[in-house]
Amino acid sequence: MGERAVIELQDVAYGYGDGVLFSNLTLSLAPGSFHFLTGPSGAGKTTFLRLLYGDLMPVSGRVTVFGQELRGMDRDGVARMRRRMGVVHQDCQFLDHLPLAENVALPLTVADRTMDPGELAELLAWVGLAEQADALPPSLSGGERQRAALARAVIMSPEVILADEPTGNVDWEMSLKLLTLLVELNRMGKAVLVATHDLNLIRAAKAQVAARVLRIKNRRLQLAGADL
Repeated sequence: MGERAVIELQDVAYGYGDGVLFSNLTLSLAPGSFHFLTGPSGAGKTTFLRLLYGDLMPVSGRVTVFGQELRGMDRDGVARMRRRMGVVHQDCQFLDHLPLAENVALPLTVADRTMDPGELAELLAWVGLAEQADALPPSLSGGERQRAALARAVIMSPEVILADEPTGNVDWEMSLKLLTLLVELNRMGKAVLVATHDLNLIRAAKAQVAARVLRIKNRRLQLAGADL
């Protein structure tokens, strides 16, 4: 018997109004695994991620996170569960009047926890933003914003990282830097799931890590073979 999956989907269906976005989704994300989620634009990659962190509820089927079914969780339970997950959204939102370091530390502030300033500086250095600690978000480049979003997502030492098109607005060199950070997180034992349409990024990752590729196609979730 292996370790319990960090996230499990059993026969999950989701749709808007009369339309079915996907159905019969079954997936088990093991601790320390690395997955890519790919599929055409509009296939539902962002919706799929939102189901994984409890932002949406399935029409039918079960989503189980850290051994607990999401449907039965109260708001406090969902909040506790989310502290164990780091989510990097496609359009990272920051509070423009706060310096970068405070933006990165926001999840701690919300959870009423403090962070050792040295640890915060170390985290910013890890994502290559030590010199931008006091900068305000509007002055940051796209790549700096994405790296800041990743730092904010991991500040609570989550067990799972979910990243939605983290390289969507940056050049190839920056994409590879972000990928390196995600691979490092995975090597620290964290489960990582990256939604992306960039097949070159997936190919680059496969040279560094045993990544599995999931594809949303025809409203189903498929495990893509070696045909990338």
